[in-house]
Amino acid sequence: MTGATEEFFASLPERAPAVLRSPLSGSLRIDLYHGDHTAHWRVEMAPGEARVNRDSADADTTWVCRSNFFDRLVVGSEQAIAAMLRSETTIVGDIRLFLAFRGFLPSPPGTRDPRETARESVRDQGGGTR
Repeated sequence: MTGATEEFFASLPERAPAVLRSPLSGSLRIDLYHGDHTAHWRVEMAPGEARVNRDSADADTTWVCRSNFFDRLVVGSEQAIAAMLRSETTIVGDIRLFLAFRGFLPSPPGTRDPRETARESVRDQGGGTR
């Protein structure tokens, strides 16, 4: 596990008001494994807040993945949903908590909001905005 992962988890409480805007609440345990060692991170999420600790207690949702893969997720070089569909990560429990947590993960470099791309296309074609 790298400093990027440590910094990522340390940043969650401060970033939670902007990311966790739905009424969803619950706990997500993230198990990051490397060889025979597993690091546990537990994130308690509620509207506008996140509490992070290193607890391995049961959670509403458990997400398991390789620690080096998670390092790539937190810097935006991988995508969580794509990894789940490729069976590179495992999620057990309330998938909504994983989807809410995904908002903390950065987009890949160069990713643009499709709405902004559409607005630019309309402007380039000489159209106005409403």
